[in-house]
Amino acid sequence: MSACISRFDPSQLAELAKRLVALTEGGLPLVEDPWGWLAERLEISVDDTLTLLQQLQSEGAIRRIAAVPNHYRLGYRHNGMTVWNVDDAEIARLGPLIGAQTFVSHCYRRPRQEGWHYNLFAMVHGRSAEEIDDYRAQIRALLGNACSADDMLVSSRILKKTGLRVASHR
Repeated sequence: MSACISRFDPSQLAELAKRLVALTEGGLPLVEDPWGWLAERLEISVDDTLTLLQQLQSEGAIRRIAAVPNHYRLGYRHNGMTVWNVDDAEIARLGPLIGAQTFVSHCYRRPRQEGWHYNLFAMVHGRSAEEIDDYRAQIRALLGNACSADDMLVSSRILKKTGLRVASHR
């Protein structure tokens, strides 16, 4: 931890963290230096801002900082949430493999539910229905015999995506 951040007591760190969340919950601004923008508003250095972000991430308070693209505007008008029934003994190995595919935007494990036996979910985006069908076939090949069933839920419309909003609940 940097010297500046470590000189704050825990209550000051908690306040900085709250301010950081309030400043970023709607997304980072589209400016040349978003880290500088944050540092200026937090009244700390850029290095301390990045250290604070890393600390919050290592503590599990935030998972990641990432862009959320509008796939439709990028030409990816066909989307499908592929769902897979993967052998529990293999899912820890296969889940990251599927998530690493360039055509998978997010991939996660979920517990099976009564009447819903799928435990691995992978969202794919393509420029055509045939393209997402091809991606699904590629996933099926990667999963091999560890997968006993699959399906795909196809998007019918885009929903507005937003992150967690906490600042207004203080």
